[in-house]
Amino acid sequence: MRLIDLTMPIAPHFRWHPTLKVTGDIAKGDQFRVSRIEAACHGFSHVDAQAHILADAPTIESTPLDKVVGPCRVLNLRDAPDNQAIDAERLRAADPGGPEGEILLLSTGWDRRRDYNSREFWTESPWLTRDAAEYLATLKPKAIAFDFPQDFPIRLLLDKIEVPFDQHVTHDVLLRQGVTLIEYLVNTSAIPGPRTFLCAAPLLIPNADGAPARIYAIEEIG
Repeated sequence: MRLIDLTMPIAPHFRWHPTLKVTGDIAKGDQFRVSRIEAACHGFSHVDAQAHILADAPTIESTPLDKVVGPCRVLNLRDAPDNQAIDAERLRAADPGGPEGEILLLSTGWDRRRDYNSREFWTESPWLTRDAAEYLATLKPKAIAFDFPQDFPIRLLLDKIEVPFDQHVTHDVLLRQGVTLIEYLVNTSAIPGPRTFLCAAPLLIPNADGAPARIYAIEEIG
């Protein structure tokens, strides 16, 4: 068995500003070193709950683990051009096929082309069209994971530009229908084949609309 870590670290970043406070110094005689962290629930690698976009919708503690852990098929989009839309036709060509109810991973290998700490990672990435999101919905996955900012307006948020919500196509089409979104993965190019086993369990934070997750793929060897 081989584990492939797909998690973006929670560390200083120009988009988000997590704080890590440490008390206690064992070298100076304290019994314990204790860390406290403050971070955005929708920063770095994370899982969205429907409450992120819908009033009175389930919050993250209502996401069953079996929606974010399980067999996963990889749509290889690593040849998708920079700063261009990915439409349904391209997704259809990249889909290796499989049953309903799987997790889908859209792998562009974007972190190999742009540093996720840079503005360009967010402003020059591919994005999904509405027909792409609608195609994904027809596959009836239980969750979809992305290694790029999948909705075009995500880049606009850097400059506090708001657009109609329906332009956030994966949120409007998929999350609205109850398909869990797993966002901002890295290192997906390390997954060699079209199938893997994905684990993306969010932190259990009652009443939160999303939560950070440690995300990894399990590859069987031999």
